Amino acid sequence: MKKAGLFAILFLVTGSMLVQGQEQTTDTTKLTDQATWSGINLVYKKDHIFDKKPIAYPYVREADVMWSKIVWRQIDLREKMNQALYFPTEPIGGRMSLIDALLDAIDNGGLQAYRADDDLNEFKEMMSYQDVLAEFEAEDRVTEVFNVETSQYDTTFIKGEIRTNEVQQIMLKEMWFFDRKRSVLDVRIIGLCPIRVLAAEGDSVQESVVRKKLFWVKFPEARPFLAKVETFNAFNDAELRSYDEIFYKRFFDGFVVQESNVYNNRMIRQYTVGSENLLEAERIENLIFQFEHDLWEY
Repeated sequence: MKKAGLFAILFLVTGSMLVQGQEQTTDTTKLTDQATWSGINLVYKKDHIFDKKPIAYPYVREADVMWSKIVWRQIDLREKMNQALYFPTEPIGGRMSLIDALLDAIDNGGLQAYRADDDLNEFKEMMSYQDVLAEFEAEDRVTEVFNVETSQYDTTFIKGEIRTNEVQQIMLKEMWFFDRKRSVLDVRIIGLCPIRVLAAEGDSVQESVVRKKLFWVKFPEARPFLAKVETFNAFNDAELRSYDEIFYKRFFDGFVVQESNVYNNRMIRQYTVGSENLLEAERIENLIFQFEHDLWEY
């Protein structure tokens, strides 16, 4: 009986060791597959970012909005706080810049783009992906090149190139409102517009660069795509935020360039000059936050 019990114990121990060996082999195989899949050596498979959904907004009724104001905010991606939206200029692993994420969503995800020419209505005329490429001047074209050897013109096909590193600014259209049910001043981003910054032609000192609005997208429609794209976190590589989280938690810095007005939606620079632009932007910001401050007694 003792021998039988000893053999049973040895059998269980041996079986357990074999199962553990198989699990280790399986884990090693999974790690190898993940390393090949991501292009980066990792110790675990990253599934969280690809399963993310946009952060749900609190429900807001029209009857509860007792005050609101629409402003347009410009974000300079060259500022240190905003560099997570600009880099990497070329996709690295699962990370890509904000403009690359938007272009991929427009081309492959069905995100609708709208023309940025009409400042009175940003979401009026739809654009196809080819129209977006035309705004980048990146459409494929055929041209005639003179051949010195044959003294004739040869037809040459030139592949279009999208220079996303030229997108150095972002325009946001957002609504600030006071929700009396929750007693909070809240904000919702309505639209997003990338801006190309190009060197101006000529020797004009007053205008050294040209800013060109490329297209608008409705931010609520873009959120499902932006929620699945991770960005760099300088403080923790295990907690990479998505673009949706950056905009939801407002981890960016910008300044107001326009507010809703009676003058055909004129921009601040149309009625102010130089440093007065920043003073006017600061006045609008203070007006928004002063409204909430004046509701309470201290």
